[in-house]
Amino acid sequence: MSFILYLIIGGIIGWLAGLILGRDIPGGIIGNIIAGIIGAWLGAVIFGDFGPEIAGIALIPALIGAIILVFLLSLIMKSMRKSH
Repeated sequence: MSFILYLIIGGIIGWLAGLILGRDIPGGIIGNIIAGIIGAWLGAVIFGDFGPEIAGIALIPALIGAIILVFLLSLIMKSMRKSH
């Protein structure tokens, strides 16, 4: 059950990051989950674990990490569209 909760929290974090930046994450729901989980890892590496935690994910660093990830992905996607 904790794995499903982990995926749900990852999806919500990825969705919030896209919403905050006003950018769509490629891949829809799966993209949101991946961005949220990778963002949670990135945030934990950069900022550590602080703040409220659900399913082993510290929410504040995870959201900040997901925002950074979505921003970088949007820059990469934008540059790829320009090159074609």
